[in-house]
Amino acid sequence: MSATASTRPTGTRRGGPGRWLGNGLVQAFLIVVGLIWITPLAGLLLSSLRSARDNAGSGWWTTLTSPGQLSFDNYTALLGNAGITKALWNTVLISVPTTVLVVVLAALAGYAFAWLEFPGRDWIFLLVVALLVVPVQVGLLPVAKLFGELGLFGTIPGVVLFHVAYGLPFAVFLLRNYFAEIPREMLEAARMDGGGEWRIFTRLVLPVGRPAIASLAIFQFLWVWNDMLVALLFADSSSQPLTVELQSQVRQFGSNIDVLAPGAFLSLIVPVVVFFAFQRHFVQGVMAGSVK
Repeated sequence: MSATASTRPTGTRRGGPGRWLGNGLVQAFLIVVGLIWITPLAGLLLSSLRSARDNAGSGWWTTLTSPGQLSFDNYTALLGNAGITKALWNTVLISVPTTVLVVVLAALAGYAFAWLEFPGRDWIFLLVVALLVVPVQVGLLPVAKLFGELGLFGTIPGVVLFHVAYGLPFAVFLLRNYFAEIPREMLEAARMDGGGEWRIFTRLVLPVGRPAIASLAIFQFLWVWNDMLVALLFADSSSQPLTVELQSQVRQFGSNIDVLAPGAFLSLIVPVVVFFAFQRHFVQGVMAGSVK
């Protein structure tokens, strides 16, 4: 046993210098990557806390040596801007109902495709999968014409319906595949105990599928919150979200950094808060199926 221990390479010992060096290099690399990614965010935040004169006269990094430049005056003026506050409220009215509708409808459809028997089930699911390859740009003009005939063009319900329609194929595909991994024996035991399909869905399938549902909700919310293409076409001045309002500010006033910087940071911070609020479920959903 002593001969074996003496011939073992030093670098492979538990806690040896080779391992510590490797961990140190990995950590240093991750720190550098993190700093690169967070620098634009820090610059946006500091620029949003400076006056227009300070932003025009020097870079945001000068606040590191002159913190007296920082104030919340830009945010006070921004929240007092009727156009910005209305656009922010419109963004909430578009993002939240869209996310809820997509999650609820996709969960119901995913359970039906995974565990219910009905005529044409596989063909219908194949059609849903085929819709994943249809780009959103293909449906813009036909749907705009349809919404114009139905009186939905330029309204918040019209924007919500468009996002729901184009978000459902991926959502149904994701949740159906996740629900299909639930052991059949678990569902059969619930049926033998007298549980109906609705009770099984609400009391068994939804709790088990919580990680996938949380991941879907995060993806859908971020996509709709940050969208500008659909809102630019289907929303008018009374229903446009924050992304379109900020774009119009650029077009009207040019480089008004004292409005754009706090508006952009406000638009950015909400998805970040949502992500961290559901981070635990999101990680579980992403890692689901990787370990048996």
